[in-house]
Order: sequence, then C-alpha cells, then structure tokens
Amino acid sequence: MNTSLFVASPLPASLFSGAPRFHSNRHSIGDFVPDPVRLAHFNALLVQISTEHPQVDADQLATAARELILQARDGRIPQSIRERIRRAGAMDLMQSDPEWETGAQAAIAAATALDYLHGKDTLIPRSLPVVGWLDGAVVVETAWPTLADEVRDYLDFCRLRRIEARLRGEDRRYFGFTRDQLDDARLAEFLWIEHCRRTGRSSYLAADEAGRFRVN
Repeated sequence: MNTSLFVASPLPASLFSGAPRFHSNRHSIGDFVPDPVRLAHFNALLVQISTEHPQVDADQLATAARELILQARDGRIPQSIRERIRRAGAMDLMQSDPEWETGAQAAIAAATALDYLHGKDTLIPRSLPVVGWLDGAVVVETAWPTLADEVRDYLDFCRLRRIEARLRGEDRRYFGFTRDQLDDARLAEFLWIEHCRRTGRSSYLAADEAGRFRVN
C-alpha cells in the first residue's frame, strides 16, 4: 500500500483558521488575483464537503501560495500538493471501479471533490506555475478525513483482487470479485499467514520423537 497517501506533508498553516499570519492583506499570487465570486463558491464547496473545514480567504490563499513558491525548487509543484494529487488519483480509481461500492458518505465527498478537480471553473488557474493545483489540494485535504479509511479499504481490496485473480487464473481486470467478498478474502489471508507462521516455527515431529535425531 502506498503509505505516502496516508502520511502526507502538511499544507501551509496559513490556510487554516487560527494560524498566525505575519503578512496581512495579501490578495494576489504573483500577477493573479483570485476572483471574489469564485472564492465564495470555493468556500461553499468546502462546506459542502465538510462543515468542519475552515473557510479560506484571499489573504490566506495568497500567503500560502507565496510560501510554497519560495520553497519550490526549479519551479516544481511542491511535494505537499503532489501528494494530494496522488490522493485524488486514488479517489478517482475508487469511484470508477465497477466492482467497488463506495460507502454513501464517502461517495458524496469523493464525487464532489472530483467534480471540482476535473472541472475548468477553478479558483486558481491550473496553468499558474508551482501553485496551480493549490486549490485542488485544499479540496482533497477537506475531503480526506471522510475518505481516508474508504481509500485504504479500496487499495486493500485491489491487492486482494489481484491475488484472487492469480488463484483463479483470471486475465480479466474485473471478474466478479466485489466488496462483499473483501472480509472473506481478508480472513482467508489471515488464516493462511497464521498457518505458515505456525508451521514455519515448529517441527512436524512430536516432542517425544525429536530426541531420536541428533547431530554428532
């Protein structure tokens, strides 16, 4: 399992309410100024995904963007944003998998976040160097508490499905292995691992017979 999906670098603290901000009244990211109407829609989207996520104002967004730009090397997308993009990729795979039925609450959060990420009407232009995906990263960060366990289960499901495919001699990607079979597959794997552990650590000989064999 890709651990970077679940242990990610933090986004700038300035994005979150209560974080100290030493530069106020910043509203631009380079030459780009976020549109107030789009910012209002963006915050409404965050509330739709999670009522617990703080609202983001133009100052917070610009301060976070400048911090990331200063940290960036050779104009690369910062690691914290790349990690959220990878999370979005896992969410996308999960939502598009015909053999996985996402839980209701997670499905709503994933669909809402992915609709924004796939859309063109974004708060920050994707073409903006370094931080063009900052708003997308915030959306993923907002949805992730609802989705983390679901994505973890889905990735484990994919792993066990690959094993099941080999056991069945299946070449097809989808062959009727569904979420309903996940717990049974996990139990079967656990029992097999326990069997291997026990037989690997103990002798097949009874204790009173072991003394018959000696190395001189």
